[in-house]
Amino acid sequence: MSKQHHYQAKIIWTGNTGIGTKSYTEYERSYSVLIDHKIELQCSSDTPFRGDATKHNPEDFLLASLSSCHMLWYLHLCADAGIIVVDYTDNATGILSQNDNGIGCFTEVILHPIVTITEDSMKAKAIELHQQANKMCFMANSVNFKVKHEPICKIKE
Repeated sequence: MSKQHHYQAKIIWTGNTGIGTKSYTEYERSYSVLIDHKIELQCSSDTPFRGDATKHNPEDFLLASLSSCHMLWYLHLCADAGIIVVDYTDNATGILSQNDNGIGCFTEVILHPIVTITEDSMKAKAIELHQQANKMCFMANSVNFKVKHEPICKIKE
């Protein structure tokens, strides 16, 4: 039997400067993301799209979603395999490509996880588990481009 998990988010545009969308240059791209029982997020479009660089944007969220989902699956798989992870950092990168008429999409995301484990004998398995985490990741399975990863595994001294 398959399971379904339902999610809700409320998005409220907060960028009306008083005249709505009368002109492309006259409104702000600011909005709030509200999810029950969580802090409100102040967001905008990215700066190339007339947004506020101090606020999160959809592109940030996509990259963070892919990176964090991979991490959570990876930690789960390591725990199941008896690999003790003591530190995990990812410096994820992504490329959004746009054509001349403005239509665009992400064409590449590369995760660069730096993982520290406790046992040198588990290093090969720890690196291998990134492949499995990528296969299990809900977010990676939801996008139409391959999510690559270039992991580094360190041993705690």
